[in-house]
Amino acid sequence: MWGCGAVAPGRGSFLFGSLPGERVTLDPVHFDGIVDLARRIRPGVDETDHRAFATTVWEEFLDPLRRDGVTVLEPLGEKRRGAVDVQSVALQEEPFPTRHGLDSGTINPTTFKNGIVLDVAQAAMSAVPSDLGLHRARTVVATVHANDVTVDVGGDDWLLDDDGFARRRILQAPRVDRFEQHVVHVLALYLAESHHALTQADVVEDLLVLDGPLYPKGLLEWRGRDARLEDLLVEDTRPRDVAANYLRLVERFVEREVPLIGFVKSPTTRTITRAVRSKTGNAPWVDDAALFRGLLERRDGGERRTDELTFTNWFLSRGGADRVFSTAGDALGLDRRLDQAAYETAFFVVYDPRTDLLFRVETPRAFARDPDLRDRIRRQVLQGVAIERGPPPCVEKADELARISREEKATLQEALERAFESEREREYDEKRWGIDAGEY
Repeated sequence: MWGCGAVAPGRGSFLFGSLPGERVTLDPVHFDGIVDLARRIRPGVDETDHRAFATTVWEEFLDPLRRDGVTVLEPLGEKRRGAVDVQSVALQEEPFPTRHGLDSGTINPTTFKNGIVLDVAQAAMSAVPSDLGLHRARTVVATVHANDVTVDVGGDDWLLDDDGFARRRILQAPRVDRFEQHVVHVLALYLAESHHALTQADVVEDLLVLDGPLYPKGLLEWRGRDARLEDLLVEDTRPRDVAANYLRLVERFVEREVPLIGFVKSPTTRTITRAVRSKTGNAPWVDDAALFRGLLERRDGGERRTDELTFTNWFLSRGGADRVFSTAGDALGLDRRLDQAAYETAFFVVYDPRTDLLFRVETPRAFARDPDLRDRIRRQVLQGVAIERGPPPCVEKADELARISREEKATLQEALERAFESEREREYDEKRWGIDAGEY
């Protein structure tokens, strides 16, 4: 929303898109000046050239894609792009009779004046068709960071609540002198998600869809992000125990022969763009999603076609965070009970031109080895996206169950202030914008 106000003497009033009572600060001359600045920024090539380059990458680089002597991407089966009519796929029979979704939401990292940094996550599982008893179940994790060694966070046992439907636990985060908010957020989020998935695994009969990646990428990306975070993965058992839960989850579902997938709403991987840039010196896309969007978007007469969903074949990925649990990685030294290749991440991407959104769907290689199963998963995802114009229904429902609203966050943070007898550390942006400055 844009607006212009604070009109100088002699100028006419100009309000552009402002809401009643909203303070507006841009004078028309400044508004036009910003647009003029943007016009001066001229890319060396236009989007047509980018799409042509994307086609070159597709045809010449991905079968397989290698970087530093490692195959970081390779097709599973034939490399191809496909399309399905939105209306037709929405009306098809469900490939999986029941679908379960799982998500974890947090209150966002909160710092208190007594030195405690805390985040609280709750995980929930949805079912389609609905299962109200399952929807009631929750796993709640409070992760606490305290530099004061005298702070007692209590035991680390799981406690039962809500007549046994809820499980909760406090986890003391490793002590760090930086990234405290990031550490408590990541550990709370992924411990709640993975523990709830393991606890409820036997309820799933046909398909489990994680709302997000297959593995805890926010944790695995500590490698290469900062030496202090990288040291935690080597020296501290707590982050490795959380990562191990995801290996156990894959093993449980492989043993039960029930497919497990991750639905990534906002993929930000850069495996392809980085490899292409290292080979050619240029890759004009922000990330791999932008590259795939250029490959999957189709136009007629300059207008985007919106009648069909488009998608790629499945790929195996060993780049970025996917490397850790691949045959090229060391799995953080964790025990892998299946053959190493079984844990590798296989994925395809689907593009919805109606919303101009691209999604990435991941599954362990153990399931992706079966061409028929790959096809069933793809058809199930395409049908869900076609119906919802976004994530499939089981993912949307899990997100609703696990989400902690802004009002609930504020109320809970106030209750925590009373419990700690210490106020939150507040930042100016909260006063200025009325937002939680630490929101993730």
